[in-house]
Amino acid sequence: MLTFLSALISVLVVLGIMVLVHEFGHFVAAKLCDVRVEQFSIGFPPRLFGKKIGDTDYCISAIPLGGYVKMTGETLPGENLSLTGPNGETPVGETIAAQAADPRALTSKPRWQRMIIGVAGPTANFALALALMTGFYMFHHEVFLFEDQPATLDWVIPGSDADQAGLQPGDRIVSFDSRQNPTWEDVYKASAENIQLLGHDHHVPLVVERNGQQVPLTLQLPELPKGKEFVLDKIGLLPVVQPTPVKVDTVTSGTPAYRAGVKPGDQFLSIDGHVFHGTESIVAYLQSRNGAPLTIQLSHAGPNATPSTVVVHPFQIQDPKQGLVWRIGFSGTPPPSRIEQLPLGEAVAESAKFNRENSLDILVVLQRLVTHKMSVDTLSGPIGIASQTGQALSTQNWGGMVQLMTVISLNLGILNLLPFPILDGGMILFLLIESVIRRDINIAIKERVYQVAFVMIIVFFAFIMFNDISKLGWFTQAKP
Repeated sequence: MLTFLSALISVLVVLGIMVLVHEFGHFVAAKLCDVRVEQFSIGFPPRLFGKKIGDTDYCISAIPLGGYVKMTGETLPGENLSLTGPNGETPVGETIAAQAADPRALTSKPRWQRMIIGVAGPTANFALALALMTGFYMFHHEVFLFEDQPATLDWVIPGSDADQAGLQPGDRIVSFDSRQNPTWEDVYKASAENIQLLGHDHHVPLVVERNGQQVPLTLQLPELPKGKEFVLDKIGLLPVVQPTPVKVDTVTSGTPAYRAGVKPGDQFLSIDGHVFHGTESIVAYLQSRNGAPLTIQLSHAGPNATPSTVVVHPFQIQDPKQGLVWRIGFSGTPPPSRIEQLPLGEAVAESAKFNRENSLDILVVLQRLVTHKMSVDTLSGPIGIASQTGQALSTQNWGGMVQLMTVISLNLGILNLLPFPILDGGMILFLLIESVIRRDINIAIKERVYQVAFVMIIVFFAFIMFNDISKLGWFTQAKP
């Protein structure tokens, strides 16, 4: 019961903040454009309580998964949801003709001002995402210790540039593009600088220490697609991120690892004879094996536990970024790290980097759904978010909570910019079309489009809610 309540409270707080900031963006833009704001509601009707200040009724409404800013002149379904007034009355509203004559009505303002009001909500979400991670990095910037340690290879992805160069697991890089005894941070910077400065394929000389001997090699760095940031695993380099083999943090119920008896606290002494010192190395190895069974030697937690050997059969899942990938159903403990407090400028830069890397996730998911490369069953809604926020709260993983809030705010802003009726992007699309044709679209056509879109969104939301519920443990156990 406590877990359920913490999940419920956490998701209401998180979504409440996201909605408050989004609607506040619309509110501020409307005020700056001198549009009369009749109601600022946190939550959807019916109205519970509030206070009217000037022209605006600031209120809390009963349904907490949303919010609303009511401006004079809004008449389309989905934009005007007939919110109740501060004394419980239902506003009758002015006629369209009267609103058109009102200089403070939304419809009386130039289209460019209405577009600014429309885009202000998503912009507020983007600003919140940037601010959240900036504050996080100013107080809690996690730096993995392996980045400042000698560059030793844990695994080389077969067929990669590193593999073609002759690099092997266990190699220690003693020279990389004139840098002697480089750390992994040195290797990363040298690779990124070569790619960014030259902008095309480039060969980097390096020397590795292997079995006590120094071996000279040449690594070809690939051309970096425009707008993409360089990462070492793209060329096949996976570093030793900790001195000991990977230790299991969590195991997902019903997965191959779970069925094989792998438990939290276990340590992977070897997989098919390979000793791995990072979860990413194991993940890369799984892909190279293409689903072949794994023979895993485990060291179990406990004073009297003895090592055991199990065979695990990987399974495929849809990853939003990578598509079909092989997994066995565990997560490893994070590698050793230290905490730094970044100055404001560096924190903003790191925050911008984090937001940039996560900004296209929702578009990738939508593209995979449309092209049938990803199942709609993988989507999550408020209940899925509640599960994640509740878990972060119960484990006091405040860093994970901040990152989750950032990603939600970021994706909420992007989602609202999609050119779909009801969403801000749909309104902006209508305004752009009207600007091109130099006249308003017939109100009857707009009403029908918004009504259909509203029904589609309700149906989609209901499906996502059902999808979330079906993933709950008790629901799964109830199935035959």
